[in-house]
Amino acid sequence: MCLAIPARIEELHGEGMARVRVGESQTFLTASVMLLPEEPNVGDYVIVHAGFALHVMTPQEAEDSLSALRELAQALEGTPANF
Repeated sequence: MCLAIPARIEELHGEGMARVRVGESQTFLTASVMLLPEEPNVGDYVIVHAGFALHVMTPQEAEDSLSALRELAQALEGTPANF
């Protein structure tokens, strides 16, 4: 099973790459933004799967998705998720 997660673009780098962050995590990931139909901006929320940003989403859509993922993680692990 594969899972795509919402992430916020924190920095844009050359060659179609971005530094993104999931939720309030202090961990940053690198994602390709080359598959997006339009050039993204810092602050945009995107769905990331396997290192590729696939879709731009609203901040509300991102928070709703992250909230659902946090609830699922807590139900499965019994402890709050920290993202």
